[in-house]
Amino acid sequence: MARRLILDVDTGTDDAVAILHAALHPELELAGVTTVNGNVGLAHTTDNTLRVLDLIGRSDVGVHPGLAHPIARRGFPGQKHYERDTDRDMHGTSLPLPEARSKARDSTAVEFLLETLRSATSRLTLVPVGPLSNIATVLAIDPSVVEAVDELVVMGGAHAYGNVTASAEFNVWADPEAAAMVFSAGFERLTLVPLDATHQALVTRRDCEAMAALGTPAGRAAADLITRRIDAYSAGHGISATDAAPVHDAVCTAYLVRPEIITTRHLHVTVDTSSSLTVGRTVMDTRPNAVGEPNAHVAFSADPAILVETLTTTFA
Repeated sequence: MARRLILDVDTGTDDAVAILHAALHPELELAGVTTVNGNVGLAHTTDNTLRVLDLIGRSDVGVHPGLAHPIARRGFPGQKHYERDTDRDMHGTSLPLPEARSKARDSTAVEFLLETLRSATSRLTLVPVGPLSNIATVLAIDPSVVEAVDELVVMGGAHAYGNVTASAEFNVWADPEAAAMVFSAGFERLTLVPLDATHQALVTRRDCEAMAALGTPAGRAAADLITRRIDAYSAGHGISATDAAPVHDAVCTAYLVRPEIITTRHLHVTVDTSSSLTVGRTVMDTRPNAVGEPNAHVAFSADPAILVETLTTTFA
């Protein structure tokens, strides 16, 4: 039986690869996609999502636009770590895919999530891979919906080092109050996939060449999008490896079908929402005598071979 999930995305290049994987893998049933402001503005995250689904003939999957700003702030709490549409921008404003033919659904992300979770006869998996604004808003309206979720799989956070600041990863930093609310909501199982793991699951140019050689729309698109990421990381010296890049969000969808891709520790995680130096930092208590009940299974490693294998097999 396929695992039923909802993706919550701020679609840039890595979200797009995750959508391709979730929409095409035979063991996953993509019940809907909700969009949020993040890598680009809401109009573009929504349009980019529609482009991805149209490309692979999955316009039957509903796309529901969500929050256009953080839940407690107007604008981000600082400067972004690259300039838009430069050689260091791994996303761009619009994805280099054919223009969308389909339209977003009339119901908003929050309306769709509330209705789906409240009416669910079996539990769903939520996979938010952008800022957590939509999920936090749903929880503010009806905290009981956590009972309809078998697992929340979050791409976000960092322990060793951030990407938008020395302390913070972008998704959490972009709406730290939302992240703090989600981590304290009491989900039965919350799996957190931070930069510590995703920066180990690198995809190489050679891997991209193999995906392109599949000749499928998904294979060619993934190859182009990941190659853009490799070029941007190389230009910005974002990782020490050459001719490779992380595809953060795709690690989360890969985990759904290949849980052995990551190794986790059960820890107490909180989010800094106040310090000017460390706002958005995911504070993971790794001490042997840690204080606080563990609330997240945190991935500290990820296997690149498993990621590439499931992407390539699915896109074939």
